[in-house]
Amino acid sequence: MRDLRLGPVRLTPEPYYRDDLALVHHLGFGFHADRCGPGILRLLAPVLERKGVVLELGCGSGLLTKYLVDAGHRVIATDASPAMLDLARETAPGAEDIRVLVMPDGPMPACDAVVSIGHPVSYLSDEPSVLRALTNAADALKPGGVYAIDIEDLEWGDARVDAAPSVRRSDDWVIVTEYERPSPQTFVRDMTVFLRNDNGSWRRDDERHENTLIDTSKVPALLAEHGVDAECRPAFGGEAFPPGLVAIVGSKRSGDG
Repeated sequence: MRDLRLGPVRLTPEPYYRDDLALVHHLGFGFHADRCGPGILRLLAPVLERKGVVLELGCGSGLLTKYLVDAGHRVIATDASPAMLDLARETAPGAEDIRVLVMPDGPMPACDAVVSIGHPVSYLSDEPSVLRALTNAADALKPGGVYAIDIEDLEWGDARVDAAPSVRRSDDWVIVTEYERPSPQTFVRDMTVFLRNDNGSWRRDDERHENTLIDTSKVPALLAEHGVDAECRPAFGGEAFPPGLVAIVGSKRSGDG
């Protein structure tokens, strides 16, 4: 990189996905939405037929939202990151609403489907918070509603114990990620982002993301207490998930809601 001039380095744990990382994630990490989109749309076919409302948790920059809107779904897209929501409004302007929702206890509107990809529930601070977000999503579902959320299992950390730092780059951005597992239930990404300014110089920002890993095998029994019959799957459809990422897929029983 030429003319590398760094600005002040910020080392604050929150909020996750400030402006620069949100943009790099949008530009360089859309592959998960591309993989999950077809499987999610198949799961949501009954919801589309009855013109139900899809609640998307952790919509990020709206990459999956766009798949949903383009397919004709009515979508309420939510995220905790204002920077991500700004991008989502540009990416999926046809969504019925795009709003801030901070899990686990942010109010979730009644819906006919709840979807979430990119494991946003795993960003919560501890296992009780993760489980509360999952059950709050179940409670938001109307009878017959579809539940489709991905989440990091304990295996996520097991598969990355010795993961080497990774570097991804384009002409205008670079992201360097280092990995750490300080405890069996915690997985950390330390990310340094460089973005090219209009004058050709570069700016830098740092974010530390801590994920909570859980034993996903106990999730179906928990959701059953909230009227959702669900199972752990290796993916939403025919796509390949990375090791340790699990899809929780199910539906709300009739008479529950």
